[in-house]
Parts: sequence; structure tokens; C-alpha cells
Amino acid sequence: MANLRVSLVQTDLIWEDSAANCAQLEEKLAGLAGETDVIVLPEMFATGFSMSETGAEIGRGPALQWMQLQANRLGVLLVGSLKVKHQNSLYNRLYAVQPDGTYQVYDKRHLFRMADEHTHYQAGEKQVVISYLGWNIALFICYDLRFPVWSRNVGSAYDAAIYVANWPAPRATAWRTLLQARAIENLSYVIGVNRIGTDANGLTYAGDSLLVDFKGGLLLDLASHDQIATTELSAAELAEFRAKFPAHLDADSFSLSSL
Repeated sequence: MANLRVSLVQTDLIWEDSAANCAQLEEKLAGLAGETDVIVLPEMFATGFSMSETGAEIGRGPALQWMQLQANRLGVLLVGSLKVKHQNSLYNRLYAVQPDGTYQVYDKRHLFRMADEHTHYQAGEKQVVISYLGWNIALFICYDLRFPVWSRNVGSAYDAAIYVANWPAPRATAWRTLLQARAIENLSYVIGVNRIGTDANGLTYAGDSLLVDFKGGLLLDLASHDQIATTELSAAELAEFRAKFPAHLDADSFSLSSL
């Protein structure tokens, strides 16, 4: 397993304007060709964290097509969530799009009731771990971060976890702390990508996108800046630490179906 270059994209979002968001992101991403392997965008990057059906993708919609085009042009795995309408239900759906246009999806399990997300969206039912360039990567969305059982790395099933988010500034301490906790307890890299700016509901986002190593150390901290940052994940260092500190061998055995 070779090292993996990962880019975190922290940016403001234009409310419920998918075309404008894709256009500004395309400009930002243009210089990453050949410089990275994985690009991670914020939660609902095409619309912001909106509870309406405005901008919802139906089938292979324009934002998904845009993701496929960018993944191919840049030669990367492109990860980000979209508002999706399927069979009369809305989903907060995370897409992981490969350079050849194929993709895998994860539907957000934990819907943020404090914003009534649970009354507008359908919850997902399955954990998703994808494989890319020899790395196993778990996919999560925002509020999922608060639920360690859902994130549990049973049997070291994943090497890195991605959390995309629209996580408001007043709870920034929880965001930063929980990203580090998930990395430490699961002996994995954790990638957390949040937005910045203020949305149409008056909610302010501080960013604080982080890339955390398996010991809880910060490899990237984007603070509140509009920026893209890239670093490399070391397969050898991860394997060495798991061998020297095999805490996962003492983890409690369980399955989600039994909970």
C-alpha cells in the first residue's frame, strides 16, 4: 500500500445555487491535477445545508456529472455530499467518485434533529467502506461524528475515515475534539472537511477542517481560511503504530445488528 495524498477543500458556499458552487469549485480545483490522489469537499457542497428540495439531484444530475468530470480531469477520487431526491424521499448522500466515473455512495445515518433534518431527509442504514489505491476509507457525514459506535473501526476495516460537514462555529470545540477522538480510538487517519462563511439561515461556520493521524496529531489544520491544503498519509507509519500499539485487539466484540 503506497502513501496517499489527500486534499481538503475549505470554502464558503453559495446558498442553493448548484451551478455557481460547481463553477467556483472547478476554478479552485484546477491546479490539483497530478498533485493529489483524493479531494474532499464539504457537506452539501452544491447547495449548503438546506432543508428544501431546491437543487436536489434526481438520478445522474448535473452536480454528480460535474463530480465525474472533475474526478476524470484531475485523476482523483472526489468526495462530497449532495442533496438527492430518490423515490419521493430526500437523502443527504455522500459520493466517492473515481477517475473512471464510477462511484459509491453513503447516505447520512444520523440526521441533525436540531435543524429538523430528520423531518426532511431519509436516514441511511448502511456503513460504507470503499477501497482506493489500496486504502480502505470509511465515509461519514457531519452529525455522524457524535456517534462513536457508528464510526467504530471493527476489525480494522478502514485505514482512514472521512467526515464532510456543515458544522456551525458555536460547536467548533466539539468538532475538533471529536475528530481527534475518532482517530485515536479507531487507530486510523481521520479527515474532517467543514465549510466557512454564513448561510441563509444566519449560521456561521468557522471551518476548522482537520487531517488527524492515528495518534490524534494534527497533520493539517485549515483554521478559518478559504483554502485548499494537501498532505500525504503514510501507510508504513500507520502499520507500524498498529503493530506496536495493537489496542484494537482488546476492543469489545459486537455487531450493529445486535444493538
